[in-house]
Amino acid sequence: MSDDERQPIFNAPWPAVVATMVIVLGYLVQTFLPQNWLLANFAFSSAAFEQGRWPLLFTAIFLHGSWAHALMNGGAALAFGTPVARYFGASARGALIFLVFYLLCGGLASLGYGLVNPGSTTLMIGASGAVAGLVGAAARLIGRPTPGPFLSSPVISMTLGWIAVNLMLALVGFAPGLGGAGVAWEAHIFGYIAGLLMVGAFGRVAGAQQA
Repeated sequence: MSDDERQPIFNAPWPAVVATMVIVLGYLVQTFLPQNWLLANFAFSSAAFEQGRWPLLFTAIFLHGSWAHALMNGGAALAFGTPVARYFGASARGALIFLVFYLLCGGLASLGYGLVNPGSTTLMIGASGAVAGLVGAAARLIGRPTPGPFLSSPVISMTLGWIAVNLMLALVGFAPGLGGAGVAWEAHIFGYIAGLLMVGAFGRVAGAQQA
């Protein structure tokens, strides 16, 4: 095999790496700031959203509850963001599309959580909804250069598995390894569905190859 044919072991596209670093370094910065102030001003709750504080749909994405929470989301963002970022392309345009896609999935995940839990004052933080969007998009991209059909076997299998895992988390009431913190499983499902549905349209905007 020639040197040109060899691929580096770690070859994640830079937009996926940036998303991961924002999660991890963002939590590092968070540890130096007043936690009560951060939660009061940037965490999402249905009650606050219903009062018109719509920016919370997005600001909550950048807060995490612990290093385990941040590292788990960072690792997932890198793993599942890689095929999505490759599909959109590593150009400035592709990176911008990736960023908008990621944030929109996170915002829709928060919105879905709010609709299912109207009036709730429970605070929700974390990039899990946005990362779930990357998982949904990756379900249609893994092993393919372009998004696969919604009803293809891999997409159906991954979707059913994702729903099953999150329903199990709903029954347990917390995520193992996160210190007993509650899990916004509804946001995970809404984020996943958003990514699953939107990846093709965003790919067209990015000028990516179509099937």
